Amino acid sequence: MTTPARSALVVAPSWVGDMVLAQPMLRLLHQRLPALAIDLLAPPWTAGLAARIPEVRSVIEGPFRHGELALGRRRAIARDIAASGYDLALVLPNSFKSALVPWLAGIPRRVGFVGEWRQWILTDARRLDTTALPRMVQRFAALALDPGEPLPSSLPQAFLRVDPEARAGTVARLALTLERPVAALCPGAEYGPAKRWPPSHFATLAGSLINRGFQVWLFGSGKDRDVCAEIAAMTRAPARCLPVDLAGDTSLTEAIDLMSLARVVISNDSGLMHVAAALDRPLIALYGSSSPAFTPPMSALAQVVRLGLDCSPCFERECPLGHFNCMRQLTPTRVLETIDHALS
Repeated sequence: MTTPARSALVVAPSWVGDMVLAQPMLRLLHQRLPALAIDLLAPPWTAGLAARIPEVRSVIEGPFRHGELALGRRRAIARDIAASGYDLALVLPNSFKSALVPWLAGIPRRVGFVGEWRQWILTDARRLDTTALPRMVQRFAALALDPGEPLPSSLPQAFLRVDPEARAGTVARLALTLERPVAALCPGAEYGPAKRWPPSHFATLAGSLINRGFQVWLFGSGKDRDVCAEIAAMTRAPARCLPVDLAGDTSLTEAIDLMSLARVVISNDSGLMHVAAALDRPLIALYGSSSPAFTPPMSALAQVVRLGLDCSPCFERECPLGHFNCMRQLTPTRVLETIDHALS
């Protein structure tokens, strides 16, 4: 930044994966301004994740639902934030409402991309060049630089802290064991079914991994209970070796801690995929309707598996052609071969 700031408020993204992709920007900002105190304004469902980012001093929970204006509540939280005396705000989401709190709080420098007629409440409203910044992680990182300043040749890798003591407590609470190496399966994807590998494929893969000496842990939120239960029920394995279904039984921070124990993670393009990348776990990332060119896992240990059909990526929530071939034809055998290669 041209004038060094002393404290910054970062309005964080609402999606788990986007929050992880914002972390390299925070690392870049901290490298440039080591004395800068960075606080995050984040929704409740990602606040725990934000607290695991080393560069963050504190997290302020924004009590707003997806898409909710809630002007009165935004005014109230802005009054509290104004008392903190921030001199810089970075607004990562592109919505009008996400820029309201820094403006209402009177933060003197408010940086973000042009969008939703919010130029007048940003002091540094930048036009996004999608050709120069094709990846989301690059777009976030650019906001930590002066206008027109080129990105460094390589961005810092995303990194999340693990709490060993809390992890041990979660392992004990869920009666988990570490007698066999852990394969973590993440079959959910909040965006929609077009990003989800079929449950039958996950079940076939789980059986193959169990036969190879792994134990399988199924990760997901409460919304993923049904699909995880379906995978566990379809997996062919001895009763004592069936997948451990953790969906809905862990908080996001508990899932972060437990996933750090995995020998390998197999995930759809989802928030948990980016979490696994930030934990530097060997990762097999399954892509269908979305594109690794836009939101790839930021890890040298990640391998992307996709078919690259003519109809993908379509970025739709459901397959517009009805056949779902981009995921259905991605076989468990191919994924298992990729796992073997990654672990070799």
